[in-house]
Amino acid sequence: MKEQNNKMDRAKKRVEQLKGFYIHLLVYLAVNIFILVAIMVQSYHAGEPLLRWPSLVTPFLWGIGLAFHAANVFHWNPFFGKNWEERQIRKYMDQDREESEKFN
Repeated sequence: MKEQNNKMDRAKKRVEQLKGFYIHLLVYLAVNIFILVAIMVQSYHAGEPLLRWPSLVTPFLWGIGLAFHAANVFHWNPFFGKNWEERQIRKYMDQDREESEKFN
């Protein structure tokens, strides 16, 4: 019974993480589309280029934060993933075995 409650708690936590990420994604899209459209309309009426670097700073920086949020929620780590951990464990176990064989 306790294990089932644990599983339920973990599942609820996972759903909350996913829900939080999807809300973050929707807010990101809504706010940035609004900002970019407003900038483009203003630039069009002023006779300026529609998009310039300063108008892309917010979506770019916020996008980096969103990418980290996604990496956390979806357990994606290109640098220290599960394969990396397993390779490191094998490497240190092999080193340990080689060192113990030297002294035997």
